[in-house]
Amino acid sequence: MTKTNPFEIFHSWYDEARTSELNDSNAMALATADAESRPSSRMVLLKGHGPDGFIFYTNFTSRKGEELAANPHVALLFHWKSLRRQIRIEGDISPVSDTVADAYFATRSRDSQLGAWASDQSHRLESRQVFMDRFEAMQDRFEGKDVPRPPHWSGYRVTPARIEFWQDRAHRLHERRLFVRDGDGWTESLLYP
Repeated sequence: MTKTNPFEIFHSWYDEARTSELNDSNAMALATADAESRPSSRMVLLKGHGPDGFIFYTNFTSRKGEELAANPHVALLFHWKSLRRQIRIEGDISPVSDTVADAYFATRSRDSQLGAWASDQSHRLESRQVFMDRFEAMQDRFEGKDVPRPPHWSGYRVTPARIEFWQDRAHRLHERRLFVRDGDGWTESLLYP
C-alpha cells in the first residue's frame, strides 16, 4: 500500500478507467432510500470530484430528487469491469451552489438543456409523443436564446464518510482497502475478501 490518501487513489483509478472503459467511465450507481428507508438505485454520471466530494446532477422533482430531500445518506458504486475494480463510497449529500450548477449546465448540449426543461423526470408519461411535443415547445420557447438552468434542476455533492477500493485477485483472494473519515483525515484498514 503506497498511497494513503483515498482521493489520490480514486483519481489514479479514475484516470485509468477513462482510457480502458469504452462507454461512460464516469457512470456510477447511486443508491438512495426514501423517508421509510426503502432503497432505490440507478446509474448516474460523475461530473466532478475532488477532496470536497463527488458531484452529480439531477431533477429535484424526480424520484431520486425526492428521496434525496427526505434522506441525505447515499452510496455510490463505480464498477470498471475492464480493470476488474470497483470503488464503494458512502456519505451525505449537499446541494452544489447555483454558480457551480449554472456553470455545468452551460456546458451541456443544447438538446440536453432543453430536455431538462421538457422532462417531468420519473413521473408517468402518457406517450413518447407527449414528451417530444414538450421538447418541441421548449425549442420554440428558447429559439435564438441561451437556455437557462431550470429551477428544478441542479447538482449534489457527496461528501464521503467511507471509501472502499476493491481489486479483483485470482481465486477470489481479492484486495479490499477501506478508508473511514476521521476528523479532517482518514483511517485506513484492510478487509477480508
